[in-house]
Amino acid sequence: MGSTLETLKRGLLVGLQTSWKIGKIIFPISFILTIIKETALMDWFVNILEPLMSFIGLKGDAALVLVLGNVLNLYAALGAMLPMDLTVKEALILAVMLSFSHNLFVETTVATAVGVRASFVVLVRIGFAIISAICIHFFWSGGTEIVHKGIAVAESVNQSGWDIVYNAIISSLIGILNLIKIVFPLMLVIQIAKDFGWMNYITKALSPFTKLIGVEAKAGVTLAAGLFFGLAFGAGVMIQAVKEDGVSKRDLYLVFLFLVACHAVVEDTLLFIPLGIPVLYLFLIRFFVALVVTCIVARIIGRVGRKTESSLKAEVK
Repeated sequence: MGSTLETLKRGLLVGLQTSWKIGKIIFPISFILTIIKETALMDWFVNILEPLMSFIGLKGDAALVLVLGNVLNLYAALGAMLPMDLTVKEALILAVMLSFSHNLFVETTVATAVGVRASFVVLVRIGFAIISAICIHFFWSGGTEIVHKGIAVAESVNQSGWDIVYNAIISSLIGILNLIKIVFPLMLVIQIAKDFGWMNYITKALSPFTKLIGVEAKAGVTLAAGLFFGLAFGAGVMIQAVKEDGVSKRDLYLVFLFLVACHAVVEDTLLFIPLGIPVLYLFLIRFFVALVVTCIVARIIGRVGRKTESSLKAEVK
């Protein structure tokens, strides 16, 4: 009973700390962008970036979301999305791109600490993001309705400066509350999973999957940590697993190829619910892109390895 209470206390503490961290990021970004949206500065910025953004099915102001998401994290990007009027298709494109490529500096640093090249991580993540956005833009004709964002963005018509500031504050606070409703219980569940050792069972359950993507079962700990805790939050688990389990360089790159496309699948996916994004599609796109690409690369590496081995044997003979 005592351990359960301690777990709940830790989970609640983590939930509070994470909520505070999210709030500190989202409130000022959402507040500033809501005000900027009512000024000529946003119009100028949109006009410059419109041609580039339109190629992937987005409006010019969506560039702010992508920049904040990659330079900072998903929470900052979500804060930038809250005051924007987006269609379902535009929101899905942004969500897919951000899911593949966010928190780029921190998570790339984590990858290098585990032993993966930074250039590999950056190219794969940005490549997946751009290709997926282009595919959704050109091959999906639906999603033209305005997505329900859960906050009311004030109209700029006949508003004084104080009205704009007031509405920006209210919109930002409501946006934070909507996100916390998802994040707080999520942090509690993750803490319970850690303390009760459920990750061991998850790793065993993933062994058929590790075989499918062409890696050894001992890479399952790294895969499970990245899948459920993300590249940054699961860094300690992954680094330790690589050291203790002796995961090969080949398996490490294959696991990370999968994880850079599909990591923190629970948290990252659920965070987009308050924005009305079809999260099932978001999850399926991430998962199947990661699965198909990793399986193809594993098969190619396997064939190249067998050919090299055969050539060496022939030379020896």
